[in-house]
Amino acid sequence: MTFIDKFLSDEQDPKAVERVLGKLNDMLSSNEELIYIAVQKKPAVNLLPDCIAVSNKRIFYCEPGNFGITMNFKDISWKSIKEVSFKEEFFGSKFICVPQQGENIATEYIPKVQARKLYQIANEQLEAFKEQQKQTEPEEKPEVVEESTSFSSPPEIVAAPAPAPAVEEPEDEATLKLRKLKTLFDKQLITQEEYDAKKADILDTL
Repeated sequence: MTFIDKFLSDEQDPKAVERVLGKLNDMLSSNEELIYIAVQKKPAVNLLPDCIAVSNKRIFYCEPGNFGITMNFKDISWKSIKEVSFKEEFFGSKFICVPQQGENIATEYIPKVQARKLYQIANEQLEAFKEQQKQTEPEEKPEVVEESTSFSSPPEIVAAPAPAPAVEEPEDEATLKLRKLKTLFDKQLITQEEYDAKKADILDTL
């Protein structure tokens, strides 16, 4: 079984597959391999059919141009694909690729057997990519904010030290006499002259 026979298992057009393979092999990146190729089969003239190729990294859309002289390629990575689907119609099936952004890419007249196989493989690769993304991307954990309730103890009331009682020195006799004399004068029991004379006598004894 040759390399090209791998892509002719579902009655694909050998010439179309050979033409596409020659171009795609030069476009594959490292660790990328082609898995399946579906070839359009139009009901009337099918000289220049479109092809859809699936690799483990992306989907290629291959459209012949300039009457088969050139080939236009458009690819979309699994990262940019939201989902794939197909719809069986009277003449073959329509394969639909739904990108994350932009319009759907629909290709008609894909033979029903090839459309089912194309959908199965594309869907498997898409799911495998999503699973790989889940494993490589760190799981975002919700940030838990711990509320610490601190009970602050009421400020301690420190009683101010009581003032030390004043130690009164015993008054001498002369001070007591002057105090009594002043009391007498304040009560107007003696005159100013008597107060002054008596005060002078007491002070002379000091």
